[in-house]
Amino acid sequence: MKTFLAKKEDIKRACYLVDAKDKILGRLATRVAVLLRGKHKAIFTPSVDTGDMVIVINAEKIRVTGKKLTDKQYQRYTGYPSGQRIVAFEDMLAKRPTTVIKLAVQRMLPPGKLGDKTLTKLRVYAGDQHPHLAQKPIVLEV
Repeated sequence: MKTFLAKKEDIKRACYLVDAKDKILGRLATRVAVLLRGKHKAIFTPSVDTGDMVIVINAEKIRVTGKKLTDKQYQRYTGYPSGQRIVAFEDMLAKRPTTVIKLAVQRMLPPGKLGDKTLTKLRVYAGDQHPHLAQKPIVLEV
């Protein structure tokens, strides 16, 4: 028996709409990462981008459990001496709610070119309006 490897002509892409209102961040990000990667399909191939497009709305109404709202921090480096920047989850959610979901999903995808290409199919919006009605997104309950 030969191993199946997906080719470009085998891939059929869909578009999903996910409402993040009152959803737990980690559970939502896990489900979105699976859809983006294509692991829910029978033709999944680890080295090929077989995933679907995902639109997430209401990013500002996401929830977290425990004390993450006050204790969780995002850390980055500018590349300069003393360039460490730390932002609390609460502040990030207030200023840039779309970044919270994008970072959670990005960190669940593989690093490198495949992960970068996969992440381009993710669209996150703070409110409940989005400009992707032409793609006829399938409403997905998470």
